[in-house]
Amino acid sequence: MSEERAGGGLIIFGTFIIGLVLSQIPMPDMLIWARPAWVVLVLIYWTMALPHRIGVSSAFLLGLVMDLVRGSVLGLNALSMTIIAFLVLVLYKRMRMFPLWQQSGLILVLVGINQLLFHWMQGITGTTSESLFFLLPAAVSALVWPWLFLLLRNIRRVFHIA
Repeated sequence: MSEERAGGGLIIFGTFIIGLVLSQIPMPDMLIWARPAWVVLVLIYWTMALPHRIGVSSAFLLGLVMDLVRGSVLGLNALSMTIIAFLVLVLYKRMRMFPLWQQSGLILVLVGINQLLFHWMQGITGTTSESLFFLLPAAVSALVWPWLFLLLRNIRRVFHIA
């Protein structure tokens, strides 16, 4: 049983690393706002699927890593991801019961909250833009969610992560 948990931890860690890499892949300037919030999506999935293993503290650490990788003010991503993880922990039983299209709607709201919090905190630090394009990743993330959910669920089932 302990080997299964250790392997599961490495798989979860690996999915977070892949999310971080996908969030940093260079894109054309036209499409930079259309990038899904990969790390937030992976965090939402694992918090929803394994709330006893992935939660607020994991989200805080992951947010700090995101701040370091992006070079943003330390704590901006950490705070917004912690709030999102808390909301998912409050809603995870309901989220599991929703069909994928309703989950996508909730993902639109959760990633939108994440984007709004991050944009608001950037405004406080004086590094924000004036357009509403910062909300576009929420819509793109909602469109990507069903495929990402199915992929991560299959990974969890194949590797017997519990």
